[in-house]
Amino acid sequence: MAISILVGLGAGIVSALLFAVVISGSVLALLLSYIAPLPILVAALGWNHRAGLVAVVTGAASLAIIFAPPSGIAYAIGIALPAWWLGYLALLARPGENGPEWYPIGRVLAWSAAIAAGVTLAGAWGIGGSYADFEATMGRAIRAFLTMEGAPAGSGAPSPAPSADALGLPAGIALDDLVDAIITAVPPLAAASFVLMLILNLWLAAKTVAISQRLPRPWPVIADTTMPRTMLPALVVAAVLSVLGSGFIGLTATALAGALICAYALQGLAALHALTRGKPGRPFILGLTYAILVIFLVWILPVLALFGIIDTLLGLRARRAGIAGSPP
Repeated sequence: MAISILVGLGAGIVSALLFAVVISGSVLALLLSYIAPLPILVAALGWNHRAGLVAVVTGAASLAIIFAPPSGIAYAIGIALPAWWLGYLALLARPGENGPEWYPIGRVLAWSAAIAAGVTLAGAWGIGGSYADFEATMGRAIRAFLTMEGAPAGSGAPSPAPSADALGLPAGIALDDLVDAIITAVPPLAAASFVLMLILNLWLAAKTVAISQRLPRPWPVIADTTMPRTMLPALVVAAVLSVLGSGFIGLTATALAGALICAYALQGLAALHALTRGKPGRPFILGLTYAILVIFLVWILPVLALFGIIDTLLGLRARRAGIAGSPP
């Protein structure tokens, strides 16, 4: 118990430092802040979820004391608690006939999408207590960025906001339309990137703990990852509400839709790994897919998500396993 507490204290301090370096605004600081959940996940997976919980409290308290209480709250909601919860779920198991039945990785992926939507809503609410305040604050920030980009080199003060022509926008599209489009696109993109951050950190933490032989559960077959079928109706409802809903309801729906699209894209990637097993062109197919994914991330994710949805509806991997005569 004492070791778990010490591990949690150390993990919380390291995670808080990784979260705090984003203040510098450098590219390296942004990359380091992206792995802020990693120490908490390592503590939760390598020792137990109580060590992860100690890390959550330690990191949040440290940031609240050094900076301000809102910093600690933002860290707890946006980084620490989601990481601890996924670590807890990853080691959840129930007795089975052939040993423990571990919590399915597909359900962990579904939880990451739900968490991402919730964190996005919390962040938007923190920016503005009402949706009108959120839109106004985001609009000012975007226009300030465009003003900074449009300022002449070496000028001591920002120039007026550039016109649509100066930004190279097509005829008929006003600057306000661009700002509104960016505000609308931020929630789904933020939620999707949050899913990627959580899953990447979970994988890195699990690999680290497995190498040290402290991972309690056997390493899962990631290529067999399948989200619950109930996530498909959730995606449909989110898509409908993102069009018909307004205010924070519409924002939450768009965030959930973006998060689920990212989750289904990861499932589609897993299905591609499974379906290309034994194929002579497998290295080329996977290499090309990852290259396109790195270069055209935003554009390829919907394609992979569609593949993941088709896999869920038709059971592509189960069919191939049945044809091959091997267990799914």
